[in-house]
Amino acid sequence: MITAIFVVLAVAAVLFTVRLVLGPSLPDRILALDGVLGCVVAGLVVETVRSGSPVVVDAVLVLSLTAFIGTGVAARFVERRGG
Repeated sequence: MITAIFVVLAVAAVLFTVRLVLGPSLPDRILALDGVLGCVVAGLVVETVRSGSPVVVDAVLVLSLTAFIGTGVAARFVERRGG
């Protein structure tokens, strides 16, 4: 079951990366990057649950907070830029 979750997350991350590279506009690229970061965070959470080790929890929190703040800042930039 864990392997299937990792496969789904990997496929989603690849599709988000394609959108990140080919995205026609800046908002598309921002959302794609947020999706990639979400997949990475979800993968870290699944790995933490699988291993039973709470070592990665700090990294998950930092990455989640960074992704959240970065998305907010990027959205504000796009809003002010008018794009």
